[in-house]
Amino acid sequence: MKRFINGEDRSQVTLLPECLDDFIGPDNPVRVVDAFVDALDLPALGFDGAAPAATGRPSYHPAVILKIYIYGYLNRVQSSRRLENECQRNVELMWLTGRLAPDFKTIADFRRDSGKAIRSACRQFVTLCRQLKLFSQAVVAIDGSKFKAVNSRERNFTEGKIDRRQRELEANIQRYLDAMDTADRTLPKDWLVKTARLGVKIEELKQKMKELDRLRKQLRETPDGQISMTDRDARAMSTHSNAGTAMVGYNVQAAVDTKHHLVVAHEVTNIGHDRGQLSKMARAAREAMGKKRFTVLADRGYFSSLEVKACEDAGIATYVSKPMTSNSKAEGRYSKNDFVYVARDDEYQCPAKQRLRPHHTSVEAGLRIRYYWTDKCSECPLKAKCTTGSERRVRRWEHEAVLEAVQKRLDRQPDAMLMRKRTVEHVFGTLKHWMGWTHFLTRGMDNVSTEVSLSMLAYNLKRVIGILGLPTTMKAMRLMGA
Repeated sequence: MKRFINGEDRSQVTLLPECLDDFIGPDNPVRVVDAFVDALDLPALGFDGAAPAATGRPSYHPAVILKIYIYGYLNRVQSSRRLENECQRNVELMWLTGRLAPDFKTIADFRRDSGKAIRSACRQFVTLCRQLKLFSQAVVAIDGSKFKAVNSRERNFTEGKIDRRQRELEANIQRYLDAMDTADRTLPKDWLVKTARLGVKIEELKQKMKELDRLRKQLRETPDGQISMTDRDARAMSTHSNAGTAMVGYNVQAAVDTKHHLVVAHEVTNIGHDRGQLSKMARAAREAMGKKRFTVLADRGYFSSLEVKACEDAGIATYVSKPMTSNSKAEGRYSKNDFVYVARDDEYQCPAKQRLRPHHTSVEAGLRIRYYWTDKCSECPLKAKCTTGSERRVRRWEHEAVLEAVQKRLDRQPDAMLMRKRTVEHVFGTLKHWMGWTHFLTRGMDNVSTEVSLSMLAYNLKRVIGILGLPTTMKAMRLMGA
């Protein structure tokens, strides 16, 4: 073909074959993966098989499989079968593994059996980032996002879903019985065949009814009232994107540094809300970053009086939006925010300038609550805008001052929630883009946590290369292994 760039003849034998290293440029990120794994103390991290056995077939060194996985998650190839194929045709993986090509089961078993060690390797990379002074601001944004599990919605059961399924089965059984009665009366030519077919279907539906009864008994023994048949740890969770429907999956929590957008701590839970995660994630992030003075940003889904107080008691400054759940405000009346607390007198001042004094204290949901009201509401001209009862009562938690201090801090930083959004939501968007519109590949909390750790490690690795450049990152890896 004239006037085109032509390739070499496939049958041409070269006198001096190219070195495999010649195909990998000096700025290729695969060199960082190789340097990072070589710098790890694999036995100390908990990887089995780092010391070869005296007998039996020699196994692959754990460093080889770990390199394969980090490369795979860095390049959106998470499946063990796809990684097996890539080892046989991908020049970068050939260079990384020394032309080793483990089978898919060996690769998959490593991820399943080395979960704890892989998660430790992820934390080791965060330690390296701390040594490189990448966490200078000591401010993190915390958020959670729902990820699909292997379990489908049809294989997840609750009491209500079992009731609905049984009603549907009963209706189908009745429909088949009516069809049998009709066949008995009309006696069509295929009467015997049709009756036998309907009888088989009715028996199948009755077996399904019995199976649902067994599931109901198991369901009553579970603490959260859910059973997932494929992935026992997965739970149905509501999502903002699919209002009115539930996704069976996991709630992935992440704490992300606001300066370089590095994930400093993460955790996988099967709890469908974030209310109890704030203090735990904040402490984990502070420990990972090695800071004493620490600030966290979180949305209103994390707001919990006890969680906020736990953070403040630990010296962690919180910026958390308070949920707007006032029924009075929604109905056009004054909300609690319209009442001013006078700390000196331990009283509230209402919009009509009257004082609400404390009357009694009770314990509600583990919180000590004090009630304030006045006897002058009946003669107040603003009563219709204040309450529909005989008097307006204001509740105050014994540690309400902590929540008020947090709110004042948030009012002074109106851009805090915007910073939170642009910091942490980008991470989850990137991870879901890498995964594609699919689910986790493994089952169970531990195995899913390993998948998430590999994703977070790949994300952080790509971020650090972008921040420092490949030569500086390579130098840091070598110093870590020295």
